[in-house]
Amino acid sequence: MLESMTPAERVAFILHDVFRHPFAEVAEIVGRSPAACRQLASSARRRIRVARPSATPTAQRAGVVRAFMQAWEAKDIDALVRLLDPDAKATADGGGLAITFLEPIEGGEQIARAWIELARHRPDDMTFHERTVNGQPGLVAQQNGAIVTVFAFQIEGDRIQRIWVVRNPDKLRPWTAD
Repeated sequence: MLESMTPAERVAFILHDVFRHPFAEVAEIVGRSPAACRQLASSARRRIRVARPSATPTAQRAGVVRAFMQAWEAKDIDALVRLLDPDAKATADGGGLAITFLEPIEGGEQIARAWIELARHRPDDMTFHERTVNGQPGLVAQQNGAIVTVFAFQIEGDRIQRIWVVRNPDKLRPWTAD
């Protein structure tokens, strides 16, 4: 987890949260303001929370992903809203090379509406498949046999908290390599 932090986050976090130095002392050591050090430590704590493995069993997470895919394909907005945490967030990466939404979508209802809109414009030759993505249950979209999108999910309990959408062809290369 420490390797996922920037060096400044790591120092602020360890000095304050582990060794219990006040932020004023941390600021003197790292040459930043106490407020900046508080922010760095806060960012480090967020990274730790995100890196923690889910307490939800893999089979249950896979069931949530499957239900999400089925609701999406059926254009069932109510089912999508039930599967999404009210504070869910969706982000996408097209790398400027693929069409996608540019700003994160926040809120379960807003994400459900966006996914219904995507379903309405889905090409007839696009199919979705359950796959392991970053060691977790996820989805891939194929068009004409080529993977065009990868969806990763963060699931807690029976609700989706985060969706990451990768459409950037450069980042999809590992998925398309033989």
